Formats: sequence, structure tokens, C-alpha cells
Amino acid sequence: MKATGIVRRIDDLGRVVIPKEIRRTLKIREGDPLEIFTLPSGEVVFKKYSPVGEISQFAAQYADVLYKVISLPTLICDRERVIASAGVPKKDYMEKGISNSLNTYMENRQSFVFRNGVISPLVPLEDTSDVASVMYPIISGGDVFGAVVMLKSSDGKNPTETESKLCQSAAAFLGKQMEE
Repeated sequence: MKATGIVRRIDDLGRVVIPKEIRRTLKIREGDPLEIFTLPSGEVVFKKYSPVGEISQFAAQYADVLYKVISLPTLICDRERVIASAGVPKKDYMEKGISNSLNTYMENRQSFVFRNGVISPLVPLEDTSDVASVMYPIISGGDVFGAVVMLKSSDGKNPTETESKLCQSAAAFLGKQMEE
């Protein structure tokens, strides 16, 4: 573990404030769930909790099926990173951070469908030039937890209505799985 040199006191309700600098660095937003662990040495560890991560094995199978059906590389992301991928090298995409633009689409609960002439294509991941063909947010219990992203095909064609509906269905289905 890395020491920050920051010390905080517990208030009368048992609360501790996580400093703004740490929240910003770790991209912890108001309302984000944190999982709490205790170590035998007496340390208390807070870890960002990803409900989508809980179904990552299922999400990976879903991404594989989508890729086999429509042949578009498919990514399933939580609010921070890629948790499942198909049709792309896993070592290059798994755990890769999402872009600010994808985060903005998710926060605004907006979907994205690429069309020729689109002014600003959606680049869903940090440090890549991949462009999204279709993206739908994963919403569960009224909260956004991630997104299903299908990347543009190598031939550059616009996504079909079927591809768009499959992406939308995948996002809705994963959202439902998280409610159970």
C-alpha cells in the first residue's frame, strides 16, 4: 500500500471523508459504491465496487455470442474499464480505461449509433483510435452501471438496425441481471 500522508478523523456518526485529491485520482464520484475490507493487520481498505464486475463471466459469454452473431467486436464496460470483450485481442482491451466521451454518454443515459457524416465519432476507450459503431448504457434500478459497445467493422459500414437492437437488448438484459 502507498501512504499519502493524509490523516482524517472519524466524526460522531462514524464517517470519514475521503480527500478530494484521492477521489479525483481514483475517479470516485458522489454516490459510487465502495466495498470495505479489513485485513488481519488491522487495516481497513476501501475498494471501488463494480456491480457489472459481479457478472463479468456472464458478460464475457454474452459478448462472445454477440460477436459470433454479428461479427462486430464487442466490449462490455463498467463505469471505469472494459470487463469483457470479444472479437478483439483480450490482452489489448481487458481492463482498459473508458474515455471521457463514453463516460459522458453514460452519465447522460444516451445511446450512440454511428452514421456516415457524424461530426464527432465516439472513441470509447482511452489510448485507442477505435470508433464505436453502437453503444447503449447498462441501466439497473435507475442507475447507470456501464455500457455495451460494438466497435466499427473494418469495412466502415454503418450499423444495421438489427445490430443496434441487439446492442440495446444486451444492455437491457445485463441491467436486468444486475437487479436479481
